[in-house]
Amino acid sequence: MLHRYLPFLAAILIVLPRLGAVTVVAYNVENFFDLDGVATYEDYRGDKYTPHHLLVKARNVAKVLAKVDQGRGPDVVILNEIELDQTPGSSPADIDAWLDSVKNRSLEEILSESPLPPEVATLPAEAWLLKAAEEAGLGRYHYAVSDERPGHHEDGRPRSVKNVILSRFPVQAVKTLPTTNARAILEAKLDVEGHPLTVFANHWKSGAGSDDNERTRIANARTLRDRLNQIFKDDPSADVIIGGDFNSHYNQTARYPEFKKSGINDELGAQGNEAALQTGKSDLYDLWFELPVEKRGSDVYQDDWGTLMHLIVSRGLYDNKGLQYQDNSFEVLAIPGLNADPLGRPLRWSKGKKPSGFSDHFPILARLQIANPKTSKDWMPLKNPSIDDSLTVPPVRQVSAKDILAKSINPTNEPKDTDFRKPEWQGKIFLIDAPASISNRNVVSVQVNGVSYEVFCPEKKVLARLREAAQSEAHLKFYGQLGTFQGRWQFLLPTADWFLSESAKNETRNGSTLGKAPKKLGF
Repeated sequence: MLHRYLPFLAAILIVLPRLGAVTVVAYNVENFFDLDGVATYEDYRGDKYTPHHLLVKARNVAKVLAKVDQGRGPDVVILNEIELDQTPGSSPADIDAWLDSVKNRSLEEILSESPLPPEVATLPAEAWLLKAAEEAGLGRYHYAVSDERPGHHEDGRPRSVKNVILSRFPVQAVKTLPTTNARAILEAKLDVEGHPLTVFANHWKSGAGSDDNERTRIANARTLRDRLNQIFKDDPSADVIIGGDFNSHYNQTARYPEFKKSGINDELGAQGNEAALQTGKSDLYDLWFELPVEKRGSDVYQDDWGTLMHLIVSRGLYDNKGLQYQDNSFEVLAIPGLNADPLGRPLRWSKGKKPSGFSDHFPILARLQIANPKTSKDWMPLKNPSIDDSLTVPPVRQVSAKDILAKSINPTNEPKDTDFRKPEWQGKIFLIDAPASISNRNVVSVQVNGVSYEVFCPEKKVLARLREAAQSEAHLKFYGQLGTFQGRWQFLLPTADWFLSESAKNETRNGSTLGKAPKKLGF
């Protein structure tokens, strides 16, 4: 099995979890690839994917993880879309030894060598993520990966990515569960301060709305269900958490009534009646049901929110033995100004000349705790337990631009000496009407309360128009989300609709008028 246990000296680098608290995160990181240039995706070969791309990607993933628990980071991380190494056997045999050898060097320093030494260029993707986590102050993780090898799925598609589990707790055992036309399911048994916890990392067949693909996901679900049946036969109260990208919504059966059955709801048995765990009517509970309907969403497709990422807990995590789910702790890690765009959607990975972004999925989080052995009750008390076992379909979540922009901040309504370059303002949307200039680097800036802020739009035509306006007009007027890029503060306009300057009002792009808020924007 491709998993490692830290030597004694390296073990002291691990950030020890707080007694009784275990934070679990599931995160599809959207194509985290290594640097050997051998990849099934053309975009990750040769000069199209450079050490700088990897540097930005690794640090951005680590930034998100470092937002958990005031910089401490999660204790267990279930990861999807880590490249399946296409050159196995060429990389160092001991990643932990490599991490020890570079503990005094930064990622940027390591990746600036040209050419990269072979022992660096051939490192698998997870090695870079482990290094980025250490650099971000999260310490050294144990890790487990599946033992998949390069090749092809049953339908002929190449095997490109895999699942990985990071853990601050010792990994006692690892299993790889091959499944039809999807990434192998990874199982890891962890020792959490003397209490066993089984973690499953899943990445099922894509195409949530396809009936053909749903049949494949039913097979994926059956692979997992068969393994769970074995575990629960031996121990009905086993502590199990299941996570990852299931390419299925929490209410898949109801959302697509044309399907005869679904993998996640019908075959696996994930459901939303929390009390059913304690009565024995169900052995799995999908934590999406912890949230109000209007807050359920980890990804956006065609302007509709989806719930493809999941954390699903077993019945054993609700009893008063071993580990226990921390009731109502489930949340979506959408962080304004970091991994969320101005409309609240995932700020996905962009692999251009200036790589940026994070992922097309938000991470999701849940917390476990050690049960109180002194209690006389068999089950933990539930506060506002969800009873939605009907898997009904809520209205599609879409928010108008007016609703979003009406909440914008007008700097003229704040004290004149307010410096907005502080964390509490980052990620907020502003209505700016301010003096503009353009630098010799062709960068547009505005002056707000005597401070210069850069202005950027990813749409090239709009950015060009911003530059023209900065040269010809006294002021620029726009909506912008405040954030930072490479240490510089800037206002980001995600689309042309946020540009409000007078000369832009009658210009059109792709049939829509600049400066006019659209009637509806996906949110």
